[in-house]
Amino acid sequence: MKQCPQCHRTYSDPSLAFCFEDGAVLSAPFATANVEDRHANPPATLAMPVGTGTAPDHRGTASEETTVPVSRFSQFQVAATSFFALFAIVGLALYGLPYYYDYMVKDFGWTRTQVTSGNALSKLIVGPLFGFFAGWIVDRFGPRRLMLAGIVMAGVALIGLGNMTALWMFYFFYLLNALGYVCAGPLPNQVLLTRWFDKSRGKAMGFAYLGIGIGGFLVFQISKLLVPAVGWRSALSILGVLIIVIALPLAFFVKESPNKTKSSIKSATPTAPIAWVFKSPLFYLLAIGSMCSIGAVGGANQHLKLFMTLDLHFTDGQAANVASLVLISSLAGRLLMGWLADHIPKKYVMLIIYLLVAGGISLLFFATIPGVIYLFAIIFGIGLGGDYMIIPLMAAELFGVKIMGRMMGIVLTADGVAEAVAPLLVARLRDQTASYAIGFTVLVALAIIGSVAVGLLPRKPSEVHN
Repeated sequence: MKQCPQCHRTYSDPSLAFCFEDGAVLSAPFATANVEDRHANPPATLAMPVGTGTAPDHRGTASEETTVPVSRFSQFQVAATSFFALFAIVGLALYGLPYYYDYMVKDFGWTRTQVTSGNALSKLIVGPLFGFFAGWIVDRFGPRRLMLAGIVMAGVALIGLGNMTALWMFYFFYLLNALGYVCAGPLPNQVLLTRWFDKSRGKAMGFAYLGIGIGGFLVFQISKLLVPAVGWRSALSILGVLIIVIALPLAFFVKESPNKTKSSIKSATPTAPIAWVFKSPLFYLLAIGSMCSIGAVGGANQHLKLFMTLDLHFTDGQAANVASLVLISSLAGRLLMGWLADHIPKKYVMLIIYLLVAGGISLLFFATIPGVIYLFAIIFGIGLGGDYMIIPLMAAELFGVKIMGRMMGIVLTADGVAEAVAPLLVARLRDQTASYAIGFTVLVALAIIGSVAVGLLPRKPSEVHN
């Protein structure tokens, strides 16, 4: 048997060298009979922080943590902060921008490849360059300051896109928007929620991610009213202002963690090692599964309005209603998948989500049949609702929360690459073949590959740790 000197988790596999919970180097093998004695008499200096569900950080550093009760009001404040941050950064900005692609195609004469290449280039450049660095900042200094910067960048980006006059400006402001997404989107909010919630982490994550669905629903309805009234350029600028007004105040006042520190030298606290994660095949299965599913989701989202207005000849109002139904359905999906994640193995929840995504996209082949596009919106929306939410929950279960910031920085960077390449590939196929048939087939195949990768993950955490 081996034991972690920090969290005292025991491992029966003698080949393991690092703790799956906090990355600490495991002790030398000891007799199984001694396990109960070691658990019954832990060192008096170790204490489990209340309400976090994480192992204590006891490395003899200058930053000494003391536990404090976690109030419901503080947890509500954290959940509300993440709700409105995701409402603005993902709901308004990420889901809102594709609504304006067809206006750019008509006004500037750009191709589908060009209007989706802003998303592709921004994720391919910003994600790899800043994704892991942002995760490192979150682990070392907390998510709050990163969120403040990201909210401002996302707001300014939409204002800039509303005033652009050339393709290079489109790329520049899309890059700025992507940087805002990295700094204030899912990554810091996932870490913030993971720090504040333990047993109800799935419900908290589900509630916060409702902000994405509500924001996405409202951005289509707001845009449908604003564009005829003030034009698409002014509408984008108004959305940029709304992002800053809605998300910035709550992020300014939120606390990083429920634990107080006696030392003000927070920067002296070392981070838990992460190298051991890359030796685990489970990390690569999780990364491949999430990349494939997120790529399928991103490809469908980026092209949905283009497909409806330019190929199916829907009016802007009809397209907005279908897109809104997707996001309304995602609300039910987030609540349902958050509840399921707290009651059944998260592996099975991921499988359900990925298969819903594959099944929903398949319905686009029959979109000319009356009513099918709305069935697509419901099924795809439910899968969409749980997709982004389930990844950090599964990661925390497999690898613990000490390294969440950096690990999710890597996973989300990989997801961003998939989310960039898939829509660009679909656009290129559409421009070359004058049909979305091949592109949608690629998206369905990606979702199925993701399901296979998730199917190879263990059913329970004990199957990983032991």
